Amino acid sequence: MKENSLASLVYGEIRKKILANQLTGGSRLAENTWANKLEVSRVAVREALIRLSGEGLVEFGEKGGCFVRSITTEDVKEIRELREILELGALKLLFKHRNKEVIKELEQICGDFSSMVERGYHSGACEADVKFHETLIKGSGNARLMTIYTNSNIPLFHFKLSSSGHVNDYSETDTEHRRIVECLKNNDLEAASQTLLQHLTRGEKLMLEMVLVES
Repeated sequence: MKENSLASLVYGEIRKKILANQLTGGSRLAENTWANKLEVSRVAVREALIRLSGEGLVEFGEKGGCFVRSITTEDVKEIRELREILELGALKLLFKHRNKEVIKELEQICGDFSSMVERGYHSGACEADVKFHETLIKGSGNARLMTIYTNSNIPLFHFKLSSSGHVNDYSETDTEHRRIVECLKNNDLEAASQTLLQHLTRGEKLMLEMVLVES
């Protein structure tokens, strides 16, 4: 595989873990560790980290090393506002199209999420959570909206996986996701929108608490 393709592979893997909160703010990204983990050269890792730095997801330290960029309280506010604009808009379009395949896919993701949590595979649950929201956007049928959402690098609102409170967080997330899907099936846009807003507001509150503890 060519070096630029390998760099894209590394980029995709690290980006996915940052957005799923498997790699949290301040986490060090050692080139040799990722090179060994993904069986690629350090050059490929370095190129991926430079690309991620350009997107504001990681930053290089003054004394060397690369770290996941920490989220500030202002970041949390802006992310919550952006998610509300994009996801509520996507939800309205999804109701308009009433794509049964998308609803079926969302139901499957909910099942995957529950299964991951029950087995204690919380990193997998985070990935399923990301996929749920990406599928909402994709279900809008608007390719430009999907591009904006993807390029915005929107992270999850979650406690760190080591936090003692994460189990309750995931339980509420599961309930809210399933309620949104049920509203889709019942063609109840108002209830779905209210649930999504509740979901985003709760996530914002949890994330702010985490940021304040770390600051």
